[in-house]
Amino acid sequence: MHLTLLKAKIHRATVTHSELNYEGSVAIDGLLLEATGIREFEQVHVWDVTNGARFTTYAIRADEGSGIISLNGGAARHVQVGDLVIIAAFASMDAAEADAFEPNLVYVDGQNRITHTNHSIPKQAA
Repeated sequence: MHLTLLKAKIHRATVTHSELNYEGSVAIDGLLLEATGIREFEQVHVWDVTNGARFTTYAIRADEGSGIISLNGGAARHVQVGDLVIIAAFASMDAAEADAFEPNLVYVDGQNRITHTNHSIPKQAA
């Protein structure tokens, strides 16, 4: 049996660009890709915290340190510049791998600079 687990996420990034006429994808600051382990051309899910839109696309690398989070092509219709988004990637693994696996969670500020990282999400309190 294979399980699909959260591999990595960028939490509450700010959309800096929305380019309808650019070839589809989400351009992500290269430093964020490195911190998460998300590879260029890897499938990612984008969840817009601001408006509730959810869609799937693929990651491309933007300049390191640029802070760019650019939704391109058809994905540009789902966001506005300034929206907060969560970008997540998933991995398939067997149960033994899943037992030892820890996701790469990256948290950013309003300029998409890394504030901290983690490998677990705190338990939700009642």
